[in-house]
Amino acid sequence: MNRRQWISFAGIGLLALIAGVTTSQWIYKTSLASDPAIQAFFANSWQTPDGKPVNSDQWRGKVLVVNFWASWCPPCVEEMPALDRLQKEFLSQNVLIVGIGIDSPSNIREFLEKTPISYPIVVGGLEGSNLSKQMGNAQGALPYTVIIKANGQASNSKLGKISEEELRNQIKSAL
Repeated sequence: MNRRQWISFAGIGLLALIAGVTTSQWIYKTSLASDPAIQAFFANSWQTPDGKPVNSDQWRGKVLVVNFWASWCPPCVEEMPALDRLQKEFLSQNVLIVGIGIDSPSNIREFLEKTPISYPIVVGGLEGSNLSKQMGNAQGALPYTVIIKANGQASNSKLGKISEEELRNQIKSAL
């Protein structure tokens, strides 16, 4: 390979690298949930995995950590113990973690029998996946977490597994 070919290949490689980095930043970009999306979250007819209705009006006025997850999603399952610890840590501070299972009710029930947690889990299904997208998750990937302040405004969102410390800091800033 002569020098000119080598420079051409290096130039093409550099352009490909720049395009990849730019595209990946665009792909993983999330936006904060809009007011209509948050209102849709509260207006949804949520149900427990056992089919019991959930009154989401009881969630208003609290700092909410809304976590979209599925039992078949390893990062979702990995972050659940941290979510459970934070729910217990912030319970007295008007903070509520709500898990929205993007899964079938039977899969969610089976998962929760093996992995009990202290925060409410509701069935999202396809409607929950659509709501996740409305709340800023353009890719529809999981896990996806949204922090909603007590005044009903979104303050943070995270696509992918969230660390306990990162979530703790986001909750504190939302209080």
